[in-house]
Amino acid sequence: MAQALLPAASRLFSTQTSFLMSNNRRYPQRPILGVGALIFNRDKILLVERGHDPLKGYWSLPGGVLEAGETLEAGVIRELREETGLDVKPLGVLEIFERIIRDAQGAPEYHYVLIDYVCRITGGNLRAADDVSRVEWVPRRLLPNYRITEGTLPVIEKGFRERRRLRGRFPNMLSY
Repeated sequence: MAQALLPAASRLFSTQTSFLMSNNRRYPQRPILGVGALIFNRDKILLVERGHDPLKGYWSLPGGVLEAGETLEAGVIRELREETGLDVKPLGVLEIFERIIRDAQGAPEYHYVLIDYVCRITGGNLRAADDVSRVEWVPRRLLPNYRITEGTLPVIEKGFRERRRLRGRFPNMLSY
């Protein structure tokens, strides 16, 4: 009887181990899917200062990791509410890119695939929350003064450059 239980116990342990490993953001077995939001207000972009490692003290677009069973758009909506207190409507994807942070030996310590949406504010009150220490509307001309996460500034600049085209696709992108 004990031998009959061993395979079942082994499968349970294997499932629990896989679950723990798959939920670990450091040294992931596979890239982790994240979502972010670009919200423009004339010549300003909404940025958040990260309050936890690995990027504590860096400024980035608001967003985070998608939860299992959650659609991309639902993830953007949830993350923005959690981090900024704002309700948003995702209008469309602006950019997809990878963020790979390597350790001292060159191994991928963090690996994210990020999908950034242009969003429009529909409600809520702006405040720093969850894993964010500050939120700010940052004028485009002041972006170089901020310690911005690697790869984020080109996405922001693309958003600013393509605003005219984006307004045609998303006519309400600046109103809230």
